[in-house]
Amino acid sequence: MDDSKMVGGKVKKPGKRGRKPAKIDLKAKLERSRQSARECRARKKLRYQYLEELVSSKERAICALREELEMYKQWCTAMDQGKIPSEIKALLTGDDQKTPQSTSTKTPKNGKYNSTGISQNKSA
Repeated sequence: MDDSKMVGGKVKKPGKRGRKPAKIDLKAKLERSRQSARECRARKKLRYQYLEELVSSKERAICALREELEMYKQWCTAMDQGKIPSEIKALLTGDDQKTPQSTSTKTPKNGKYNSTGISQNKSA
């Protein structure tokens, strides 16, 4: 008896399935593998450089924030002792031209503020 099977009008013989391995030159395959490994190492090196730069920038930001926090702590300590630091005096009197313009002095549309100075504009 024949081991072949009829499938869709074609006779199939038992055996290995799928593509037959192409006869690839072993040297070319090794060279492609080496090239791929070089590219992978280069990508890895770039990724680590990027991450190191990111970490160093975050560390600098942390140091700057710690210095700012220490300055505010010193201001609070001075104010607890009844002294007003010169920096705060300058901020309160408007002498310091370096102050950020984030605080707006605009009057709200309805002209009403609550007790904390926040606009009571209902459309917001």
